[in-house]
Amino acid sequence: MPRYEYKVVPAPTKGLKAKGVKGAEARFAHAVQELMNGLTGYGWEYLRAETLPSIERAGLTGTTTEWRNVLVFRRVRESDADAYQPELLPAPAVAAAGAVAAAADAPSEGGQHAETEADNEPFEPPVQEATTTLQEAWDNGVEDTDDVEDISSSLESLSEARKSDKSED
Repeated sequence: MPRYEYKVVPAPTKGLKAKGVKGAEARFAHAVQELMNGLTGYGWEYLRAETLPSIERAGLTGTTTEWRNVLVFRRVRESDADAYQPELLPAPAVAAAGAVAAAADAPSEGGQHAETEADNEPFEPPVQEATTTLQEAWDNGVEDTDDVEDISSSLESLSEARKSDKSED
């Protein structure tokens, strides 16, 4: 269910002049139209007009009730958690998981799913034999540089210095 935020603005009290708009009623309607179109450009939807009481001071100690005309707008909250629609990833296709799922889907006497021991234990994928070599398994993401030729002398001396430092340790 979407949640809304509301904006209440005072209704125009006098008309707005424009080309081709004549008469007090037409100018007032034009002022309301411009206000509504301005707010809908920011995603606000016109909801209704209200006349509400406003208690204001009159003199030093007195109060009076003034009736104010306001326009109410609303829009869907953008920061609401309902707006976030996470994408569900498909379950992994593993033979052992299929057997557990089939056992869990089987209805019991009461028409509900039977609870198995597998439901209470964490899923462990089947162990596969290592078929890769050590060099294939160890990959630091750096390209092989054995075939690089014509390395500058400064890089060669740096390489030799590091090799000698390692051999001393």
